[in-house]
Amino acid sequence: MKKFTAILVCKVLRFIGKALKRGTSLPGKIALKIDPNILKKIEMPRRILIVTGSNGKTSTVEMIAHILEKNSKKFAFNKGGSNQIQGVTTFILDDCNLFGRAKSDIFLFEADEHFAKRMLNFFKPTHLLITNLYRDQQVRNGNPEWVYKGIEQSVNNTDITMVLNANDPLVSCFGFNKENTVWFGFDNMIGTTREITSVYNDGKFCPKCKNFLEYEYYHYNHIGKFCCENCGFKTAKTQYTGNYTEEEKEGFLINNEYKIKISFENISIGFYYNLLAAFAGSNLLGIKAEDICKSLESFVSKIFRVVKFDLDKYNGVLLISKHENSVSYDQSIRVIVEYNEPCTAVIIVDNISRKYSTNNISWFYDIDFEMFKSEKVKKIILSGFYCNDLAVCLSLTEIPIEKISVFEKIPDCIKYLRDNTEGKIFVITCFSDKDKFLEEVAVCDVNEIDS
Repeated sequence: MKKFTAILVCKVLRFIGKALKRGTSLPGKIALKIDPNILKKIEMPRRILIVTGSNGKTSTVEMIAHILEKNSKKFAFNKGGSNQIQGVTTFILDDCNLFGRAKSDIFLFEADEHFAKRMLNFFKPTHLLITNLYRDQQVRNGNPEWVYKGIEQSVNNTDITMVLNANDPLVSCFGFNKENTVWFGFDNMIGTTREITSVYNDGKFCPKCKNFLEYEYYHYNHIGKFCCENCGFKTAKTQYTGNYTEEEKEGFLINNEYKIKISFENISIGFYYNLLAAFAGSNLLGIKAEDICKSLESFVSKIFRVVKFDLDKYNGVLLISKHENSVSYDQSIRVIVEYNEPCTAVIIVDNISRKYSTNNISWFYDIDFEMFKSEKVKKIILSGFYCNDLAVCLSLTEIPIEKISVFEKIPDCIKYLRDNTEGKIFVITCFSDKDKFLEEVAVCDVNEIDS
């Protein structure tokens, strides 16, 4: 009886929520209070894919959903972005009939990496895809290894097929010397380096035995090809291998056979990993490789992580980045410095988090602002409540101080840009701060980047 009541109440609240355009967590939260074991009583579909990680999970899920839709698969996913257990419960129960039987053939879920362990305790997916594990939202996540241990305890001794980024040492720990593991990663990429270029090195020590980790090359930060001479931990052989070279500027090859065409501009290296992860996830859900490539040709993101705008006579690009995540900022800065013409860079941090109250800016010092030494970057404008903290960080670099201007008020920043911009404008900020900037400019186009 509790099962029936929980499903019915969830469906009613979900219907009301849709009408009021409200969030998706409350119906699932109430359902779990009525029956804490409701998800264990649901007759799930044969295939369930959960995607988690520090960066890229939303875009990866969005691409997989697009591929499934284009190939006429009957599936359900948490497209509202509620990636904790309450929101996932809402979508599962909303897809079920009143007897608890799933209507869809596939469930696809994005899971917050911090709360993924809780979700895995409620039900087991057939596949768990992990994009990466970085320093992210330190106030709530602490160290990435703590996040790893939470997930590892939930998947240990299960028959879940792990779909893992082979170039991420910490993620690779999930599948080291284990069966039921599928690997994806890149061999050759534009920008690969022999030495690490980021401010910090989270790949310096082997996550298995804590001895030094040797790298053959780095794709970005500590993501690359690695090996530990002490315990044998190393980059796994990949079943889905990406190859992106100068000859493949319009896309990249997977397994030297399938070409993914890229129709976006100003995309970060992390986005290529998201495409590769989406390819792997979709293929494991039964979509043919050729059909995946064809489906992605028509993919248009609804996340709007890159916004093109006009400011008087100047063209601009807004790069939505993730606060409390230095890797996200590094990738956005890299997009800017790889632009081949003179430009002006703007960084706006007016609010650290929209989820919780914090003034922790320690992650500023993990960002590789040194990249802005590029001669192509003519001016650097810092704005928002934390502009002076950003200025302190840049003062620790070798960037000439005359390149830097500071404006706490965003309208003052825009006023300065109207008269002092050189070249194209690139603005790095987060979702919660972007509207404060866009209120003053004209939006002309939207594309997607996952940084």
